[in-house]
Amino acid sequence: MSPSGKKPRTTENETSNELIQEFEALLQRYDYNFKKGDIVKGSIISVESAGAMVDIGAKTAAYLPSKEFSNTGNSQDAMKPGEEMDFFILREENEDGQLTLSRRRVFTAQSWNDLQELVNKDAVIECTVNSVVKGGLLIDVMGLRGFVPSSHLRVKSSLEDLVGQTLPFKILSLDQQRNNIILSHRKVMAEQMAEQRRELFADLQIGDIVEGEVVRLTDFGAFIDLGGVDGLLPLSQMSWRWVEHPSDILSIGEKVKVEVIGIDYDKQRVSLSIKSQFPDPWNEVVKILSLNQKVEGTVNRIKHFGAFVEVYPGVEALLPSRDITDYQNETGKQINVGDKIETYIVKFNPEERRISLSFHQLTPDEMGGMSYAAASPEQQPAG
Repeated sequence: MSPSGKKPRTTENETSNELIQEFEALLQRYDYNFKKGDIVKGSIISVESAGAMVDIGAKTAAYLPSKEFSNTGNSQDAMKPGEEMDFFILREENEDGQLTLSRRRVFTAQSWNDLQELVNKDAVIECTVNSVVKGGLLIDVMGLRGFVPSSHLRVKSSLEDLVGQTLPFKILSLDQQRNNIILSHRKVMAEQMAEQRRELFADLQIGDIVEGEVVRLTDFGAFIDLGGVDGLLPLSQMSWRWVEHPSDILSIGEKVKVEVIGIDYDKQRVSLSIKSQFPDPWNEVVKILSLNQKVEGTVNRIKHFGAFVEVYPGVEALLPSRDITDYQNETGKQINVGDKIETYIVKFNPEERRISLSFHQLTPDEMGGMSYAAASPEQQPAG
């Protein structure tokens, strides 16, 4: 202010400079280069049922259709005038100079970024199964659509039963340009099982009795799932009785108690047994059977060289084919599996687990000529 107390008069040049500065600021405000695909900040101006008007600093307010509000299920009620947020430029200016925005695409872009971070970390992601399609499943992956090939599923139920369920997956491939996300459930399960195997082998010891589930049957045995490790239960270890095939006594999904009889830590293999949990019947046989004793047994199997007869639970003896032929010729009766027959023990060798039978009892002369090994413990000469 001048000494006289009056406000200095604004010169014409000063007024001109102020106008120029204001005009330049206005031009700078609208000096934009918005492109489709850009993410910009904006402020909600107004909200209606059809959409919202947004100020993003362009010469004309941009338009946000209601269907582009969000992909998280939020309605336009979540859009409030004055609220600032990020927007995705969906379409460039129309003939009226108006841009079209999307809030939903912002979430989508963020989802792709988050998914890429998960890929970099090789992380597990929980996803919900949406539907079954040819070759696999469609799932929801952070609001995006992912595909899981059937070959990358490790489930016991049918694919239709998985719809609506949430399962763990790992991302196999990510292609944003093609909007392509491929995932694997099997990879997650394989890694979990590998960890379970390491933990199981760290704790497992020979002699342990564990419970497992029968998961596969073969001609040579059964595979038992011990909780991440499939142990082999050989045919010979299933029972003291003769077993023709594992399916004769076991079924898929059955729970069984098995004893660990062998561990190969290098190959991560476990050998199992059921019969080891029960007394060896041969230990009882030597107490109750003897040479030339008459026994009753059941014909379990018939081969070209003879019939196997169970003379004690879990103990089979051989009735040679020549004895069978003689018996059939003499009596006119056939011997069949399941028949109960009476025979005599003509050879008895518990150490080799062998017993031979005959329909005819040994004579005193035959008894006298028996070898030391063929005699029963009671009949063997004292040392």
